[in-house]
Amino acid sequence: MLVLLPPSETKRDGGDGPPLRLDALSHPALGGVRKELVDELVELAADPAASRSALGLSAAQDAEIARNAALWTSPTMPALHRYTGVLYDALDAGSLRGAGAARARERLAVGSALFGLLRADDPVPAYRLSAGSALPSGGTLASRWKPVLEPELGAVAATDLVVDLRSGSYASLGRVPGAVTVTVLAERPDGSRSVVSHFNKAHKGRLARVLATTRAEPRDAAGVAAIARRAGMRVERKADALEIVLPA
Repeated sequence: MLVLLPPSETKRDGGDGPPLRLDALSHPALGGVRKELVDELVELAADPAASRSALGLSAAQDAEIARNAALWTSPTMPALHRYTGVLYDALDAGSLRGAGAARARERLAVGSALFGLLRADDPVPAYRLSAGSALPSGGTLASRWKPVLEPELGAVAATDLVVDLRSGSYASLGRVPGAVTVTVLAERPDGSRSVVSHFNKAHKGRLARVLATTRAEPRDAAGVAAIARRAGMRVERKADALEIVLPA
């Protein structure tokens, strides 16, 4: 099983790993697009105004541009620990130990606008690039990633069950055939439901932790739902789509 996480806008600074080496990352078939995007972000960082426009930043966020300027020279850390925010707080990978930590490193991956697909231990620097960013070279990131990322994800899905927790913009970079998808819904007392926005990431992070550390090896959506229910979640299944239902 592979649990595919969304990235986060926020990332930890620093790291104790050597500078970025694309040949040290998993999924080498993605290397060409990775290099193009890294080079483009480094070049773009020389023009702060253009960087702000392309990346959707304000002048108060110029530190993000400085991160991009140093992509080839700044220290790295494992991808699973680079990303921060609500989902990663709920996942709390840093607290895992022993066999649970080993399973998490094997099972967790991140969908990235800059690197396409990262495994948990892939060493990456801090950066800023979102799935919806509009780089000066033109075209969407989806148009650049799909031709190489979708075959790579398809190869993964041919051997492993993929639980896709990415948001829509990141899923558009490359679809996963047969993936189990997850939506978080709030149910009101009258039975009506709506998609949860504020707590969506936290519940996906909680689910990711459960799936990453279980000794079970689910083979389909029903197996994933069973693991979530054993962890106390209310889950409903519709084919390969799971819905986590919360009280409104």
